[in-house]
Formats: sequence, structure tokens, C-alpha cells
Amino acid sequence: MKSSNNTLHSFFKTFLAAISGKESDFTNGSIKKAIFLLAIPMILEMMMESIFAIVDIAYVSKVSVNAVATIGLTESVITLIYALAIGLSMAATAIVARRVGEKNIEAAKKSAAQAIILGTAIAITLGVIGYYYNQDILRLMGAEPEVILEGAGYTKWLLTGNITIMLLFLINAIFRGAGDASMAMWTLVLSNGLNILLDPIFIFGWGPIPQYGVTGAAMATNIGRGSAVLFQLVILFFGWGKIKLAITDLGINLKLMFNLVKVSLGGIAQFLIGTTSWVFLMRIMSEFGSEVLAGYTIAIRVMMFTLMPSWGMSNAAATLVGQNLGAKKAERAERSVWITGKYNAFFMGLVSLVYLFFSETILRWFNTNSVVVENGSLCLKVMAAGYVFYAYGMVMTQAFNGAGDTQTPTRINLFAFWLFQLPLAYVLALWLGFGPVGVFMAITLAEVLLVILAFYWFKKGTWKTVQV
Repeated sequence: MKSSNNTLHSFFKTFLAAISGKESDFTNGSIKKAIFLLAIPMILEMMMESIFAIVDIAYVSKVSVNAVATIGLTESVITLIYALAIGLSMAATAIVARRVGEKNIEAAKKSAAQAIILGTAIAITLGVIGYYYNQDILRLMGAEPEVILEGAGYTKWLLTGNITIMLLFLINAIFRGAGDASMAMWTLVLSNGLNILLDPIFIFGWGPIPQYGVTGAAMATNIGRGSAVLFQLVILFFGWGKIKLAITDLGINLKLMFNLVKVSLGGIAQFLIGTTSWVFLMRIMSEFGSEVLAGYTIAIRVMMFTLMPSWGMSNAAATLVGQNLGAKKAERAERSVWITGKYNAFFMGLVSLVYLFFSETILRWFNTNSVVVENGSLCLKVMAAGYVFYAYGMVMTQAFNGAGDTQTPTRINLFAFWLFQLPLAYVLALWLGFGPVGVFMAITLAEVLLVILAFYWFKKGTWKTVQV
């Protein structure tokens, strides 16, 4: 009994240390404890993101099927912005983690500043495009006229305000690279907490605020993310994090900027390959009508609820790899990846069982339309079959990225998604008449292939020699 109490006390003590961010150097000590300290705030961070996605789609589902379809089409385009943001973020995490592992905090600060400058410039350019061409973008995605009429405001708000996405990703990546995972977590708690509170107010109207419908969801999202970015900037310039910037750090440094761009190009290409494949998959799904598209969109949102925590564990592996390579401890970096992958696979295996047995019940929480429920639950069941593979795939991919080897997962993604997944989805869904299930099968099989390829290249070990 006493031993059990001591174990419980030790667990809570470590948990509190994880969410308070008391440790940021993970190049020594227990690997399991390091994974726990990094993964807990990252998992909580990602769970906040996925909880918002679920709540958001639940509210929008009460507006109309067209509103849900609008979110699906818009977010398939927004993922292109995510690709740029995540690609830059991978470079920021890898470089900052490497400099922290080398104990060179000044160099880490300067690289962080260049990431923020570059991200801001890209976001402003994309915002102008989104402001003027939002209806054309929906039309290009195959949206029906009534979907464009109802949803153009949502698309306009999200695309124009994409700078909140860009900076939220980038600054959190800087925090993670420095080992301040709890800082990134609290930022997402603020962002998504505000989103959840503001969503029903702007969607359905409250007091002096009129009913904006699906456009209100985008307004709430921008306000929530924008508030979190302001919080991040306060921490960066006036706070208590390991990386603390000054105004003088914000000048353009071409050498550091070039290094950042060089490392991020592989990451950007990697995620552009992955996300553009999702855009084309969404385009194929639009051929089957708004109800099928709505079911697919809801299923993807539900999946995010479990993929995001898994992604949090994968981000922990990236930080561990970056810091330990910087400290010249390559074998410790590799052990960290295998242990993290094992934990992730166990978690994802449990989730797959929930989807296999309760997918229809889950879908009915969001929409009772029989076509929506049928296609959404089928999507969950088929894709759950590959969840254990996803677990190892995410961890190994992030391990490459944490090492600064963004080229290897880029090549893997190119083959698995563009050369395998998209042609297979098109053939199965449209040529052979499998319909939506053909798309779902192609997604799962592509992820299995990705894991096989990632495992082969990870075992070769060339990622240990990459310099950033």
C-alpha cells in the first residue's frame, strides 16, 4: 500500500513538473521520464486543438449540411497554409533544439527571430490572396453554388487571418525546440478555450452580436488564435522562457535566414505533398455530394481528436532527437524514438478498437442524417485498421524532422501519397465504382506503405549525421 502511494505521488509530482515546464534539457537522465515530461504538455496541447475541432464541427452541424461541407472544402485548402507553417516550424524546432543541445542559447534566439520574420511575410501574402479570391477558391474545389453562397464568408475570414495560424505554429515550435513544451500547451489552452466559448456566440448570435452562421465559426477562431499569438509574443519578449527575444533580434540576418529556408524547404515540400493529396482526395469526395462530403468531414474531425495527442507524442520524439544530436548522443536519440513509438502504438491500438465498435454512435452525436452517418462511420472503421501503423509512422517521421533531415520524409511522402495514394483512390472510387470506401481504403494502405519505407530509412541511420 505504501509502495502504491509512493508511486502515485511520484507520478503526480512528475506530471506537475511536465505541465509547469520546470525542465528543458533532455540530454541526460531517464529517457522514459524525458518522454513523459515532453509528451504530457504536447499531448494536452494537441488534445485542446482536437477538442476544439470536435466542438466546432458540432456547432456548425446544427447550421446546415452545406455549412459542414464548407468547412471541409475550406480546411482542405487551409491545410496548404498548415503545410507552410508546419514546414517552417519543423525547421525552427530542429535548429533551436540543436542549438539548445549545444548550449548556445544566443544562436537559438537569433534563429527563432528569423523564423518569425519569414513566417509573417508569407502569411501577409497569403492573406491578401484569400481576401480577394475566396469564392474562386471554393469554386475551384468543386463547391456547389449554394455552398459558396453560404460559406464564402467563412473561407474569407480564415484565409485572410492565416497569420494567426502561421505565428501560432512557429512560436510554439520555438518553445518546443527549447524544451518549453508546457509554454506551447498553455498557449493552445488559451486559444482553443476562447474558440470554444466564442463559437456559439458568433454562430448563433448572443446579445448585441448578430447570428453569423458558419462565418461566425471563422470569426471566433481568428479571435481565439490571435489572442494566443499576443500571449506568445509577450512570453517571448517579456516572459520567463529559455528563449527570450529583444527588438534588436528582429533584424534580417541573411545567413541564418538561408539556413532556416534550407532546412524548412524539405519540411514544406513534405507537408505540401501530404496536404495537397488531401485536397485532391476532398475533390474526389465532392463527386459524391454534400451529404457524403459532410460525413467524411465529420469523420476526419473525429479522427483529429485521437491523431492530435498521438502527434503530441511524436513531437516529443522530435525534441529529444534534436537536443541529443546537439549533445553528440546519437544512440540516446535513437532509443528515444523506439520507446516513444511503442507508447504511441499502444495508445492508437486502443483508439482503433473504439472506432471499430462505436463509429456510428460517434457520428450520430454530430448529425443524424443517415447518409452522413453511414459514410462517416465507414470512414472511421476503414481508417482505424491502420492506426497502429500511423503511430510508428508519425514518430519516425518526426524523428527525421527533429534531426533536420526533412528530405527523407519528403521523398517517402511523395511516393506514398502522390504516386500511390492518389492514383489508387481515383481508380478505386471512380473507375472501379467502390465510391467513398475506395478513398478510405487508399488512405489506409498509403499510411501502411509510408511506415514500411520510414522504418527502412530510419534503420539506415543517415539521419544521425545531418548538420543544421
